[in-house]
Amino acid sequence: MNQEQIAQLRAKAGLLYQHLRQCATRVLVKARVLLGLFLVAALIMAIHTALTAKDASLHLKLQHSFHDAEVSVWVDGDLAFSGKISGAPRKKFGLIPTDSVRGSLSQIIPVRSGQHSVRVRIEPQDAAAMQEDSISGDISHNAERDLFVSARPSSLSLSWQGTGSAPFQGSSTFAWFSRYAGSLLLTIAGSLVSALAGYVIRELPDKLRSASDAAPKAELGPQ
Repeated sequence: MNQEQIAQLRAKAGLLYQHLRQCATRVLVKARVLLGLFLVAALIMAIHTALTAKDASLHLKLQHSFHDAEVSVWVDGDLAFSGKISGAPRKKFGLIPTDSVRGSLSQIIPVRSGQHSVRVRIEPQDAAAMQEDSISGDISHNAERDLFVSARPSSLSLSWQGTGSAPFQGSSTFAWFSRYAGSLLLTIAGSLVSALAGYVIRELPDKLRSASDAAPKAELGPQ
């Protein structure tokens, strides 16, 4: 192999190196963009999780007079609990059965701290009419607040038990913001992830194919 052929090979190798370097630079720039978008999506998901974190508890204490019924609890319009309840005949002096029925239910419902509207519905399995009532109150951060519910065939009453923070308008505003802004952030994050996946599926194979096709052409050189 003479000096001229060696020089041609070196020139071709240099061209190939420059082409591969340019391809690698373009891939790295797009990879940085994709990584940045991924980090933005991860940040949005973290913010959504923080806004919607359930950092408090609603303790439902129900006493009722039904043989069988279904209870449903909504917190700010969202169904938070649903289940069946049953009662047993009361006994006079602990021995003599009576016509009255008594039953109870204790249920912990995780919620976000702040101002909430709670709606309770009782649907008896017998001929008694369905009953529903609502109450509003504030639940402090990392706290548990008791909601006492008394359900009779003719009445349904809700009342808070124990001490709790007084309701204030700011917490209600934050609850509204965290509910709807959290959904918006989750939608944006989902769109970003979908766009990233679509780009990888659509563009990456073409980039790899064009780089692999360009390498043999650079090696062959002009004929």
